[in-house]
This record gives sequence, C-alpha cells and structure tokens, in this order.
Amino acid sequence: MQQQQELQKHLKMRHMTMIALGGMIGAGLFVGSGAVINATGPAAVFTYALAGLLVILVVRMLAEMTTAYPNAGSFSEHVRIGLGNWAGFSIGWLYWYYWVAVVAIEAVAGAGIIQYWLPHVPLWILSLTLMFLLTLTNLFSVRSFGEFEYWFSSIKVAAIIVFLFLGSLYILGMWPGTTLDFSNLTEQGGFAPHGIKAIFQGIVIVMFSFVGSEVVTIAAAESAEPKEAVAKATRSVIWRILIFFVGSVFIVVCIMPWNDTKILGSPYVTVLEKLNIPGAAQIMNIVVLVAVLSCLNSGLYSASRMLFGLAKKGDAPQWFLTLTNKGVPARAIVAGTMIGYASVVMAYFSPDTVYQFLVNSTGVVALFVYLLIAIAQLRLRARLEKENPQLLQLRMWAYPYLTYVTIAGILGIFVLIGMAPDMRSQLYMSLVCIIIVFAAYFFRARKVSAEATVEKQTDSLGA
Repeated sequence: MQQQQELQKHLKMRHMTMIALGGMIGAGLFVGSGAVINATGPAAVFTYALAGLLVILVVRMLAEMTTAYPNAGSFSEHVRIGLGNWAGFSIGWLYWYYWVAVVAIEAVAGAGIIQYWLPHVPLWILSLTLMFLLTLTNLFSVRSFGEFEYWFSSIKVAAIIVFLFLGSLYILGMWPGTTLDFSNLTEQGGFAPHGIKAIFQGIVIVMFSFVGSEVVTIAAAESAEPKEAVAKATRSVIWRILIFFVGSVFIVVCIMPWNDTKILGSPYVTVLEKLNIPGAAQIMNIVVLVAVLSCLNSGLYSASRMLFGLAKKGDAPQWFLTLTNKGVPARAIVAGTMIGYASVVMAYFSPDTVYQFLVNSTGVVALFVYLLIAIAQLRLRARLEKENPQLLQLRMWAYPYLTYVTIAGILGIFVLIGMAPDMRSQLYMSLVCIIIVFAAYFFRARKVSAEATVEKQTDSLGA
C-alpha cells in the first residue's frame, strides 16, 4: 500500500450521472411504496411530491456548496466550513454510522430475496456472501465501484421506464381489453380517504426512500470534473423525482385500488400481474435485488469515503488514510464491512435486539444530517456572498426563503415522527446515537484543548 492521502480521479461523467440517477431508486420505492399507498390512498402522489421537494432543495444546497468548494471532499467538510468543527465531526460520524447500518440491513434484505431461488441456503450465509462480493468490488478500484453502480442504476432506471410505459398504455386505454380509466383515484373513499393528516404523515416514511441522492456529491471528490458532474447530476434530480417516484406511484394508484392488500407486498408486481405480464414476480424480484445490491455498493462506498474524510481532519485514526496503489481507502472500507459482518451475524442470533436497534436507530439520523446541511448552507451562503461571491457558480433557489422552508419542513417531520406511536422508538433511538456522537466530540475537544495547554506550558518552560 502507498502512504498517499489523495483519492484518485477515476470516476467519469457517465458514472456520476448514473450514480445520481440510481442513488435514490431502491427497495424503498419498489416495495415500501405499497405501505405508503395503503396508508394514504391515491393522495400518496402528493406525499411523494412533497417529500421529493424537500430532497430537491437539500440536494440543490449541496450542489451550491460542492461547486463552491469542489476539492473539500465529502459534504461533511462543507458543513464543517459553514458551522464549525463540531458539525463536521457530528455529521461525518452520523452519516458513516447510517450507511454502516444500512449495509447490514440491505445485506439481510438481499439475502431474503435470493432465498426465493435458494430456499435451503441459510440467510446469514447469503448475507455475508453479498457483503463479501461487493466489498471486493469496492476494494479493487473506485472505477470498479463506478462501473457496478453504472450498470445497477441502468437496470433500475430501465425497469422504471418500462413500467411507466406499460402502465400509461393501460391507463390510457391502449392496452388490450382496456378503456381510458382514472376511477381508482376517487373510488374507495375518495382521493384522500384518510384525510390531509395522512398525506403529511406519509412523508416520514417516504423521506427514507430518497436517502442516497447526496452520494453523488461525495463521489465528486473522485471525479475528473467535479463541478460539471455535480451541476449536471443535481439539475436532473427534479425530473428524476417527478418521473420515477411521483410518476410511477401515480401509475400504481390509477391501476390498483389503494386498499387492495396485494400492493402491500410490492405494488409493482401487483400492477404487472394486473397487466398479465408473464413472470411478473420473478422480474420484479430481480429488479429489487439489483436495487438492494446497488444500495449495498453505494453504502460501502459512502461509509468508507466519509471515514477517510474524518481521518483527514483528525476526527478518526490516521490509520484510515492509507490508500492502495489504485487510490482506494481499503482500511476505511474494511472497517465498515467488519461492523456490517458483525451486524449480520447478530441479525441471525438476536434479530429482536441488536439488529432491531440498528433498524430503529438509523430512523432519523439521515434527516438530522439533512437538517445540518440546510443550516450550514444558510451560514455559508451569507459568508460567500460577502467574501467570495465568485465561488457561487450554482446557487440555491430563492435564498434564504427556500432554505428556511426546508429547515421548517425537516423539523415538521421530526414532530410527525414524535406524534406517531409506531415510529416514536425510531426517534428516541436515533437521538441516543446523536447524543453519543455529540458527547464524543465534546470529550475529544476537551482532550485536544488539554494537550494543547500542556504543550504550550512545556514550550514556555523550555524557553
């Protein structure tokens, strides 16, 4: 291994585009959307649109900060520049923890899908195998990560496009045996059968489906054209959300009654079966597996780069700074996977304790990260306009008003989580993790301050 501390610029524009395109398309859309539709009704379209709007605004803020400071590294450093060391430390470790936990969760989910074809192989063996294979992919080179994510994302995007095309033909009466029909939007109790409150409560669940859109700003550090790549990728986030999420959910609620229990499994499988597509369940199982593998791949990548960035700032052991000959932070990757392997084993031996804590404790961590990003952008933008306005090459819309709207929206989601009895435990457990990270920074800051005082006293005595 080389003792270098600079990541290599091996991600091309096509990699960055597909990382951005596929970053948010995961099992949360293909499977989790069924629960949202069932709890909200056809108005789930608005739920996805509102959650998507919040994510669009956060990504735009990230784009502004990333293009202003393209060489800063991950967005934890942009938050550090805006709010100080406490924020960079906190957001870095929380985001690292989020993805480390998600890697374990997605490995178990992926193994569950594979058991559909290999029912006799134990779940934990399949989980560890998936993690091992994608760890090798990340260890080989950042280019191999980019290639795998390129093809994973291509498959997901192609599946959504085909679904939208076939579903549109059915709704418009261009499918054999059908006529123009939008009756499912208002039947079975109306467009919003559970009221306006359900529309906003659904945002809590939907927001977690969008986590991953920000990965492209992390990957910018390993792109030869970071400013151009981030600008292009973030500009496309609007139509991605409108078409892939809002559009596909609209197709589902038009074709299927919202209260049909079949959509709780996978609304996409249910729609394809309604269209009499042969092997619908098999097709969607493959697509969902690809989505899970993509999330695993991105999770390993994001966690390792965040840990590498923390080490560069002295917030993690310097041991993680060592790169391979191909510029990969192998130790940072392995550190995340070791915790992932341990979590998978615990999921097998104790699914109701450690594994359940992992699931619940990551519940609002990502939202807290988004909140700090918004606050940091508010502070950093004001500073840039005063000191270096030339760096603002891509600006947040309607600053500062939309930034305030975003902060208010995220705080509103926290309130909704606290009001929902079935989600309250996620809020409490996530807060425990947040408090632990804050405490860690406090003790580290005191230690650094004490060491600096001792060093100053030593120097004065020597003089």
